Amino acid sequence: MTAAFLYTILVLGGLGLVLAIVLFVVANKFKVEEDPRIDIIESVMPGANCGGCGFAGCRAFAEACVKSGNLDGKFCPVGGNAVMSKVASNLGVVLQEKAPMVAVVRCHGTCDNRPTTNIYNGSPSCRIISSLYSGETGCKWGCLGGGDCERACKFGAIKINKRSGLPEVDQDKCTACGACVKACPKSVIELRNKGPKNRRVFVSCVNQEKGATARKACAVACIGCRKCEKVCPFGAITVQNNLSYIDFNKCRLCRKCVDECPTNAIWAVNFPVKVPQQNNE
Repeated sequence: MTAAFLYTILVLGGLGLVLAIVLFVVANKFKVEEDPRIDIIESVMPGANCGGCGFAGCRAFAEACVKSGNLDGKFCPVGGNAVMSKVASNLGVVLQEKAPMVAVVRCHGTCDNRPTTNIYNGSPSCRIISSLYSGETGCKWGCLGGGDCERACKFGAIKINKRSGLPEVDQDKCTACGACVKACPKSVIELRNKGPKNRRVFVSCVNQEKGATARKACAVACIGCRKCEKVCPFGAITVQNNLSYIDFNKCRLCRKCVDECPTNAIWAVNFPVKVPQQNNE
């Protein structure tokens, strides 16, 4: 019994040794030499692996940068220009800095502005709600309030306000990774430039219905009246499909459109409060 046991151990041990040698030879024969700069670039990345750069993770982003030898179309939204300057330095290329961006919720259809027409009692998921019907209000375009964006954010930068039923973005935490944008089935969330002093002007509505229909569904809906488009001195505003849109690359933050909008659909964020002029007569 002992001899058979020892024989079995020797056979298995010998077999394991042979297989180990075979694996070692094969691994050395077919191994792929990696550029050491990949490890260097990965080490300066934030390690969020959020996919905001368009690649599977920080490692994939580093590989793409090294293999292409340039940064064309490549940017880490989490690390921003600070991280990208390190990447550029390791690659020996010049960095074209980008303006910081932030997620913006283009819907102000709060419970007060959008009357509830029915109650949804299913799973609290925007994806599920949008696949079943248009939501709990008369506006089929606006935010559903299911919280998919909040769950998608790895940085705790977006939360559903229980009072308004809408998501709110913490601009100091937002990395502009775009996870919330992808998670929203209604395309309510958009990445926009943070703007100087974090000041932004945008249309907080995505409803493409005609004016009367849009206004009936939401008190602060864009009605496509074109007043903002006409008053903008920089050509930053266009109206298509009954909906106004402000190009943040052209907008100079004059806020003339804000004063002109009859439904208060255009928002100006982080501006000082205007003090009404007093009549001295």
